[in-house]
Amino acid sequence: MLGGCGLRPLYSGGGNGQVAQALKGVTVAPIAGRAGWLVRNSLEERLGSDGGSGAPYRLEVELDDRIEGFGTRADNTITRERRTLRARYRLVDAAVGTLLLDATAGSDAGVDVVSSEYATVAAEQTALERLAKEVADQIVARIALYAARSGPAPTSGAPASGTTP
Repeated sequence: MLGGCGLRPLYSGGGNGQVAQALKGVTVAPIAGRAGWLVRNSLEERLGSDGGSGAPYRLEVELDDRIEGFGTRADNTITRERRTLRARYRLVDAAVGTLLLDATAGSDAGVDVVSSEYATVAAEQTALERLAKEVADQIVARIALYAARSGPAPTSGAPASGTTP
């Protein structure tokens, strides 16, 4: 039924399919800070990459992690915060340095500010962990879409076929 309407499963072929093989061929460059550590670990887990130096693709990520207070009481104390994690990422052909994909991802979460400073910090950290996973999911989905549209992963210094959608 799906073949008639032109839809194709993104991960067709399972672990041996074109998209899965392309994702395994992505190495994630180090990302600064605690948020960077969380995002990088989530990316590596989702990509299934071994972090080897021979990978045909390199993923470079820059993060912007912010906490903004809003919702104030009469005494100007903050009652609610918004934690925002934004990522600008670039997929690069590791052999020749060609930019293949340049995009952004992001998510935000609300945090209640309570009388216990410990509880507020714990809520902020939990929000960051959740945001890191959401941003990693967005990045991997976009790379998978690029891989499905561009053809097989390069095996040598040859650039990937296709263009950035």
